[in-house]
Amino acid sequence: MVSTAYVQGLAMGGGLIVAIGAQNAFVLTQGVRRNHPLAVALLCILCDAVFISLGVSGVGTAVAANPILGEIAAWGGALFLFWYGWGAMRSAIRGGRLEIGTDQGDTLRRTLAMTLAVTLLNPHFYLDTVVLMGSISGQYPAPDRYWFGSGAITASLIWFACLTLGGGLLAPLFRKAVTWRVLDSVVCLTMWYLALSLTRSALAGGLGVAG
Repeated sequence: MVSTAYVQGLAMGGGLIVAIGAQNAFVLTQGVRRNHPLAVALLCILCDAVFISLGVSGVGTAVAANPILGEIAAWGGALFLFWYGWGAMRSAIRGGRLEIGTDQGDTLRRTLAMTLAVTLLNPHFYLDTVVLMGSISGQYPAPDRYWFGSGAITASLIWFACLTLGGGLLAPLFRKAVTWRVLDSVVCLTMWYLALSLTRSALAGGLGVAG
């Protein structure tokens, strides 16, 4: 019999992860570019698993109680997202197309480094995985708390697998320059929207939940 806490963790994790954000936009872009998409997805799943586990173990409560740490993270994350959005905007202006079968991607090391940056420099990653998941899981007794975390990790695995597969299926569309412009523009606007949300949170003195 499947634990109720596991199902609730699966639903909660899916609801948080599926929302459009910096990490999802980056993973989809790498899938479309066929730029080490499996390695990117696996690294994102690993990061989610590690920090969700920290959250359900009780670390989330301690992080939420430190407003100075939250403000520093908000400003740092906003600066990174503004920078990444600027790069996407330049790419949209410049235009491009996907040449199927050619190697136009970055090296694996650079791609993984950017994956970690997009993930770990975004304060809302910690808010979702450590603080929110940790707080909600605290409502359960010890065994069910870890079932809840396992459900959330499963949601991460399913989502990033689907996102990577979706990027691969969309790749033929990106032989047209206009499709690249649309994707880069969406990525730019997403990054800048999140950056503005973080800036407002920093000015308000804490982290808020980005839409």
